[in-house]
Amino acid sequence: MFAHSLFYPSFQLLLVEAALQPHTVVNRNPTIFLLRKAHAIYTPPSSVAPPPQKPYRRLQNPRLAVAVAAAVAVSPRRIRAEEMLGASRRSVCTAAVAAAGAGSRRRAAAGVASAVSGDSSVSSSSAPPRSVINGEPGVPQIQKRLLSVLAAPKIIGTDNAASLKLREGSLVGRRYESSAAAVDSSDTPPVEKHEYQAEVNRLMDLIVHSLYSNKEVFLRELVSNASDALDKLRYLSVTDPDLIKDGAGLDIRIQTDKENGIITITDTGIGMTRQELVDSLGTIASSGTAKFLKALKESQEAGVDSNLIGQFGVGFYSAFLVSDKVAVSTKSPKSDKQYVWEGEAESSSYTIREETDPEKLLPRGTRLTLYLKREDKGFAHPEKIQKLVKNYSQFVSFPIYTWQEKGYTKEVEVDEPVEAKKGDDETKTEVKKKTKTVVEKYWDWELTNETQPIWLRNPREVSTEEYNEFYKKTFNEYMDPLASSHFTTEGEVEFRSILYVPATKKEDITDRKTKNIRLYVKRVFISDDFDGELFPRYLSFVRGVVDSNDLPLNVSREILQESRIVRIMRKRLVRKAFDMILGISCSENRDDYERFWENYGKFLKLGCMEDKENHKRIAPLLRFFSSQSNEELISLDEYVENMKPEQKDIYYIAADSLSSAKHAPFLEKLNEKEYEVLFLVDPMDEVSVTNLNSYKDKRFVDISKEDLDLGDKNEEKEEIKQEYSQTCDWIKKRLGDKVARVDISNRLSSSPCVLVAAKFGWSANMERLMRAQSMGDMSSLDFMRSRKVFEINPEHEIIKGLNAACRTNPDDPEALKAVDILFETSMISSGFTPDNPAELSGKIYEMMSTAMASKWASHAQPAEMNLQRDSPVSSEPIEAEVIEPEMVDENQKK
Repeated sequence: MFAHSLFYPSFQLLLVEAALQPHTVVNRNPTIFLLRKAHAIYTPPSSVAPPPQKPYRRLQNPRLAVAVAAAVAVSPRRIRAEEMLGASRRSVCTAAVAAAGAGSRRRAAAGVASAVSGDSSVSSSSAPPRSVINGEPGVPQIQKRLLSVLAAPKIIGTDNAASLKLREGSLVGRRYESSAAAVDSSDTPPVEKHEYQAEVNRLMDLIVHSLYSNKEVFLRELVSNASDALDKLRYLSVTDPDLIKDGAGLDIRIQTDKENGIITITDTGIGMTRQELVDSLGTIASSGTAKFLKALKESQEAGVDSNLIGQFGVGFYSAFLVSDKVAVSTKSPKSDKQYVWEGEAESSSYTIREETDPEKLLPRGTRLTLYLKREDKGFAHPEKIQKLVKNYSQFVSFPIYTWQEKGYTKEVEVDEPVEAKKGDDETKTEVKKKTKTVVEKYWDWELTNETQPIWLRNPREVSTEEYNEFYKKTFNEYMDPLASSHFTTEGEVEFRSILYVPATKKEDITDRKTKNIRLYVKRVFISDDFDGELFPRYLSFVRGVVDSNDLPLNVSREILQESRIVRIMRKRLVRKAFDMILGISCSENRDDYERFWENYGKFLKLGCMEDKENHKRIAPLLRFFSSQSNEELISLDEYVENMKPEQKDIYYIAADSLSSAKHAPFLEKLNEKEYEVLFLVDPMDEVSVTNLNSYKDKRFVDISKEDLDLGDKNEEKEEIKQEYSQTCDWIKKRLGDKVARVDISNRLSSSPCVLVAAKFGWSANMERLMRAQSMGDMSSLDFMRSRKVFEINPEHEIIKGLNAACRTNPDDPEALKAVDILFETSMISSGFTPDNPAELSGKIYEMMSTAMASKWASHAQPAEMNLQRDSPVSSEPIEAEVIEPEMVDENQKK
C-alpha cells in the first residue's frame, strides 16, 4: 500500500525523520519496517491511484532512495543505531538529501534535513536556499508540519540521537492529509526503563543449595574450568608463542590436606588479570569461556575443534557446595602481577589483593584453594579425590595429577640375639645379623587419568584388545564383552560412541535405571542416570559411552533436557545397537548368540511389546523351539526357509513347557503334513509374537484357536459334517453355555476331541498366565476367556459310539455322562483348567470302577481258588520260638 505514497515529498521526509529515531530495527527487512512506520502517520490524498499489486517491487527505484538511505541508517548489519546516528546524523541527512532526486522532493528533503541536523550546510550543498524552498507551492505546509514534529530536538540542541523522538502520541493513530494543520506539541507521559535487580545472598544460596543435586560435582566443575584455562592458553599460544616461553607444562594438579580439610587445585593455564577476576568471578553467570568462544568465532578461528567446556558461568560457585571459603590466586601472562581473589559462602562481597608472598608466586596459571566445611572434610582424603577424578574427569585432554601416598619395600639389617652353648664357667650371648623387609612411605604426584578416550580415534586404528581393555576399566568388568560397536555420527547431530554387549547379565528386565550408558560432553562425565532418554528399557543391558558437544543440558549439567536432538540421538543409538546384535547372530560361532539369547532374549521380547517402530529390527533376532528343530532354537528366517510351498502362514502354539507343546493334540494334522510349528514356551513368547502379527508377509497363526485353515477342504469333509450335524447339536445341547458351538475338527487325527479358543479370545496358555496375576481384573478375565469351540474327530471310536447313541437313545444317562467326561478331559489335554477338578476326578473314578467291575470280576474267583490250592493254610495257631541272646552267642562261636 506504500509504493505510490513514496512519490510524495511529504512521505519521503517522514521516512528521513523515522530513520533518525533511536531504535534498533530487528526486522529482517529494515526498509519494510520504516515504510510501515511512516505509513502510520501519512495517508496520500484520495485522488491517488490505487497501489500496484506488488508494492515492494520498486524499492530499488531511484525515486525511493530516501527510504533506502533511511533504512541503511538503522540496518542490523551496522553498529548500534544509537551510536551510529549520534555520530553521523549530518552525514545521514546529507545522504538522504542527495538521494532524494530532483525538483520539489530534493528541495523539501534539504529543508527538513537542515532543520534536523542544525547545519545549514547540509541544504546549501545539496539544495537551493530555504527561500526557494518556501516559494514552491505545497512545500511550505509539508515543511512546517515536519518542523513542528521535530521542534523538540531542535530546541534541545543536542547531537544525541536518543533525543530525536517522534511524538508518537500525537501522530500514531492519526492520519494527516497534505493540507492538515501542524501537529500538537504536547508531550506524552514519560516511559521509565529499569534494570532487573538481584539479591546476591539469595542467589548464591540458590546456586549452592538448589542447583546441584550431588556435592561430588564440585570437583568436575573446577577441573573443567582448569581444562578450559589450559585450552585457552594452547589456542592463544598459536599466534603468540611468548605466552608459554616459561616452559611450564600444561597439566592440572590436585593436592589435599586431610588434617586441615583443604583441597588445592592448580593449573598452568592462561590465568586471569585483575579485571578478568572481577568480570568472571565477581559476576554471577558470566562465563569467561563463553566470551572466549565468541571471540574465536568473530575472529574466524572457530574452525579449530574446540574442547572448551564451560558455558553457563556458574561452575566456579559449585566450590561453595563443600567450602566455607575459597581463595583464587592467579597469574596471567598478560600481567606482571599476581592477584588473589577471596570469597566466603555466607558473604555477598569478595576481596581482591595483589600477591606479595614470594613463596606463593606462580609462573603462570591459577591456584584454587578450598577450605572445606566441617561435614565435608571427607573430600580431602587423597583416595576420595582420586576416585572422583576417575569418575568425572577421566578423559580430560590434559594430564591430572593427584598427591598420593606411595610406598616401596627394602631389606634392612636387624640385630637378633642368639644364646651360645653353655660352658663350664659362664654362658655367652652372640649377636647375629639378619635382614628384614620393611615398607618405606612417601608422597608423590600420580597420574590419575591414564585411560585414553579411544572413541576419539579412528575405529580402524583400534584393536579388539583395546576395546576389551577399555570396557573392563570403564565398567569394572573382568570378562570380555560379546560384541562392540564404535561409530561417529555427523550431520544435524554430531556425537561419538562405543557400545558393548556384556557377556553376562546383571540387570533385571524391570530395571529402568541401570547406569550402563555414560554420557560425556567434551570428554567430561555428565551422568549415567537416565530413564529411557538415550535407550529404551528393552535395550537397557547395552553398555557404552556417548560423547557429544551439542547435548542440551540444564545449568547444573546433570540432567539431559528433552529435545529434538536427544530424540535423534536415541534413534541412532538404537539402530547401532541392533546392528551390533545382528552381527552376533550372523557369527559363524552359534554359541555366541546362544549365550546372548540366554541372557537377553527376554529383553528383545519386551521390545516387541514396547517398540512397534523397530519390529523389523527385532524380529530377525528372535529365537524359538519348533516341532522340527530337535530342541534347538531357530530363527524366523530359518522357519520361513523351511516352509512348504503350499504353506502360507507361520504356525505356533503356546504352552507351559516344551513337553506339553510336543504332545498337544493340536499338532496331529500339521505333523502329518510336515508343517513346522513354533513352540512358545516362555511366558513372554506369545505376547511378543502377537504384537509382531506378521513376518515377511507371513501371518502368525495360533493353531489352538478356531478357524484354522489347512487348505484341505473337499466334498468328503462336507458329507461328514452333514452326517455328524445331529451329533454336534446333541453334544452342544448337553454342554450348554460351556461352549459356543461344536464342530467337526480338521486338526485331529488320533485324539477324539479338542477344545479350541475363540479367534479373539485368550489361548489356554494366556488364560493360565492371566489367572496367575494377583491384581488381575476378574471381569475382564471372564470376558476374554469367552466361550470356546468343542471340536470332535469323527474318525475316532469314541465319537462314533456317541454318534450311535445320539441316533438310538439320546437320553441315555451313561451317554450323557460320557459327553461330560469327554469335554472336561479335552480341557485338560488342550491346556485349560477344569472349573471343578474334584468333580471330574469323581466321574473318572466311577467310570473306572464300572469298567473294572465288568471286565475283571469274572477272573477274580478262579484266582482265589488257585491261591488256596498252592498255599494251604492250617487253622491251628503257630507258636513262635523265643531265642535268648546267650544262645545266639554260643551258636556264633560254634
